[in-house]
Amino acid sequence: MSSAFTRLRVRLALTLGSAEIRLRLRLPRLMWVLTRRPAERESPFAELVRIESDPAYRALFIAGLDAALEDQLTTRTAVMEEIETAAARLKALIRPGDHERAA
Repeated sequence: MSSAFTRLRVRLALTLGSAEIRLRLRLPRLMWVLTRRPAERESPFAELVRIESDPAYRALFIAGLDAALEDQLTTRTAVMEEIETAAARLKALIRPGDHERAA
């Protein structure tokens, strides 16, 4: 059973490969359209140049940056409060003398 399945897979792969070659030879424009190409890259500093040269974009960028920093500070503060609350709970659970009995 497995050898028959393997032969079928090999035949299918060969058939698809030959069909692709025939399509590339007979319909080159169609195959060119269907072929994936890497996206065109911008220059690494294009956004930096835009920030420096366009005052409106700079204002939007700085406002977004401030909002992101504010969100990060809020999140960090909330996490610290949760940690302090958990630490207080742990301290409340530990009674004086428990560690001496455990040893």
